[in-house]
Amino acid sequence: QVDLLESGGGLVPAGGSLKLSCKASGRTGTAYFRNYGMAWFRQAPGRERDFVASISWGENFDTYYSDDVKGRFTISRDNAENTVYLQMDSLKLEDTAIYYCASTPMTSAQAMATVKPTYWGQGTQVTVSS
Repeated sequence: QVDLLESGGGLVPAGGSLKLSCKASGRTGTAYFRNYGMAWFRQAPGRERDFVASISWGENFDTYYSDDVKGRFTISRDNAENTVYLQMDSLKLEDTAIYYCASTPMTSAQAMATVKPTYWGQGTQVTVSS
């Protein structure tokens, strides 16, 4: 079992920055964190949950981004801290959503964009104001 806890959401003006964190816990989450592909998804009101960014399992740290955030968001992971991050810069109004952390065992960054994740966090709200 892998438990994922997001943090770092909040209210930020358009053009600003925010950094989300997702910490894994649970027996499997801490002992085998490096074996999990990690990703961020988001869901805006009235819309489906969409892929945002992902990072491969292991140590190669390959990343993959949706076209909407490429060049503005950066995903990273610290396997020693069992944590994945999402640095969000140049935020736009349309980035407002609940952001969810997700994980799947032994999955590459590109595959994380299409497979249904095995584990989900509870989400953290990001609101971008004008």
